Amino acid sequence: MAKLQEQLERIKESGKKRIPEAAGAVMAKAMYELKRSGISERTLRAGSRAPEFSLPDKDGEIVHSAELRRNGPLVVSFYRGKW
Repeated sequence: MAKLQEQLERIKESGKKRIPEAAGAVMAKAMYELKRSGISERTLRAGSRAPEFSLPDKDGEIVHSAELRRNGPLVVSFYRGKW
């Protein structure tokens, strides 16, 4: 099984073939600006405990992380929605 970095490089190369040049330029600029902002120094690291939070679910109902964790470990997944 390929290491994560190798898999990410293959995905990146594949994207260069599928993503229109103009869209790729917008994405590259956004990545540059994110890196320049220093946001990565303020993010949680692997193994860090996330703060408690409340967010709307797919139906707009508020869900509290503390309530969900009562049942065991919690995995949070964000999705972009419609493209």
